[in-house]
Amino acid sequence: MNSSEIKLDLFRKIDSLDNSELEKIYNKLIGLLNTATLNKSPLNPELKEALDEALNASKAGKTYSHEEVMQKTKEKYSNLFK
Repeated sequence: MNSSEIKLDLFRKIDSLDNSELEKIYNKLIGLLNTATLNKSPLNPELKEALDEALNASKAGKTYSHEEVMQKTKEKYSNLFK
Protein backbone atom coordinates (compact mmCIF):
# COMPACT_ATOMS: atom_id res chain seq x y z
CA MET A 1 0.00 0.00 0.00
CA ASN A 2 1.49 3.37 -0.99
CA SER A 3 1.09 6.58 1.00
CA SER A 4 -1.89 7.80 -1.04
CA GLU A 5 -3.74 4.55 -0.45
CA ILE A 6 -2.95 4.65 3.27
CA LYS A 7 -4.23 8.23 3.57
CA LEU A 8 -7.41 7.38 1.67
CA ASP A 9 -8.00 4.31 3.83
CA LEU A 10 -7.50 6.35 7.00
CA PHE A 11 -9.81 9.07 5.72
CA ARG A 12 -12.55 6.56 4.94
CA LYS A 13 -12.26 4.93 8.35
CA ILE A 14 -12.27 8.29 10.14
CA ASP A 15 -15.18 9.52 8.04
CA SER A 16 -17.29 6.54 9.11
CA LEU A 17 -16.95 7.31 12.86
CA ASP A 18 -19.72 8.94 14.88
CA ASN A 19 -18.89 12.13 16.80
CA SER A 20 -17.95 10.51 20.11
CA GLU A 21 -15.74 7.89 18.43
CA LEU A 22 -14.17 10.62 16.28
CA GLU A 23 -13.27 12.70 19.33
CA LYS A 24 -11.67 9.71 21.09
CA ILE A 25 -9.66 8.74 18.02
CA TYR A 26 -8.69 12.35 17.37
CA ASN A 27 -7.28 12.78 20.89
CA LYS A 28 -5.34 9.50 20.66
CA LEU A 29 -4.00 10.30 17.20
CA ILE A 30 -2.90 13.79 18.20
CA GLY A 31 -1.16 12.31 21.24
CA LEU A 32 0.68 9.81 19.06
CA LEU A 33 1.67 12.46 16.54
CA ASN A 34 2.93 14.79 19.27
CA THR A 35 4.96 11.98 20.83
CA ALA A 36 6.46 11.06 17.47
CA THR A 37 7.36 14.72 16.87
CA LEU A 38 8.97 15.08 20.30
CA ASN A 39 11.11 11.99 19.75
CA LYS A 40 12.62 13.46 16.59
CA SER A 41 15.27 15.98 17.48
CA PRO A 42 15.51 18.78 14.92
CA LEU A 43 19.02 19.51 16.20
CA ASN A 44 22.10 18.14 14.56
CA PRO A 45 24.57 16.49 16.97
CA GLU A 46 27.00 19.45 16.95
CA LEU A 47 24.27 21.96 17.81
CA LYS A 48 22.84 19.70 20.51
CA GLU A 49 26.31 19.30 22.04
CA ALA A 50 26.87 23.07 21.99
CA LEU A 51 23.51 23.72 23.64
CA ASP A 52 24.15 21.08 26.30
CA GLU A 53 27.55 22.64 26.99
CA ALA A 54 25.97 26.09 27.32
CA LEU A 55 23.30 24.77 29.68
CA ASN A 56 25.92 23.08 31.83
CA ALA A 57 27.98 26.28 31.94
CA SER A 58 24.88 28.20 32.99
CA LYS A 59 24.17 25.71 35.78
CA ALA A 60 27.76 26.19 36.97
CA GLY A 61 27.18 29.94 37.24
CA LYS A 62 29.18 30.81 34.15
CA THR A 63 26.70 33.26 32.65
CA TYR A 64 26.94 36.49 30.67
CA SER A 65 24.65 39.48 30.38
CA HIS A 66 22.77 40.13 27.17
CA GLU A 67 25.01 43.11 26.48
CA GLU A 68 28.18 40.99 26.87
CA VAL A 69 26.82 38.33 24.52
CA MET A 70 25.81 40.92 21.92
CA GLN A 71 29.20 42.64 22.10
CA LYS A 72 31.12 39.36 21.64
CA THR A 73 28.73 38.28 18.87
CA LYS A 74 29.19 41.55 17.00
CA GLU A 75 32.96 41.23 17.31
CA LYS A 76 33.02 37.65 16.10
CA TYR A 77 30.28 37.92 13.44
CA SER A 78 30.43 41.53 12.37
CA ASN A 79 29.09 40.64 8.92
CA LEU A 80 25.70 39.80 10.54
CA PHE A 81 25.29 43.33 11.92
CA LYS A 82 25.22 45.75 8.99
